[in-house]
Amino acid sequence: MALENLNSMIARLEAMKQAIPEVEAAAVVSLDGLIIASALPENISDDRVSAMSAAILSLAESISNEMGRGCLEQVFTKGCNGYVILTAINDHAGLTVLANEQAKPGLVFLEMRRAAEDLNKLF
Repeated sequence: MALENLNSMIARLEAMKQAIPEVEAAAVVSLDGLIIASALPENISDDRVSAMSAAILSLAESISNEMGRGCLEQVFTKGCNGYVILTAINDHAGLTVLANEQAKPGLVFLEMRRAAEDLNKLF
């Protein structure tokens, strides 16, 4: 991937964080478990986020297909301190977002869909 595209991906992730302040972190991960681009705080490991995201996306894709729900669009997890939301960018990558408990999921979903479309163009 060209450095220019990588910088554009990071800028798009940062723009999403600016648009929705409740979004604390975002990353583009390969379905192989590798980090492609990230806007993560220093206390969050790129490697752990990418590995766990890839595992979740793979399992969710299998469940969606097996249960006749079609291609995977999104995985939504709500915890005591906020949300982890994953969405497919294309057949090779996904977008992972961490949002705090004040986030409005609908707004995060909308911004993630827009970001995924923009990020897909950079591959």
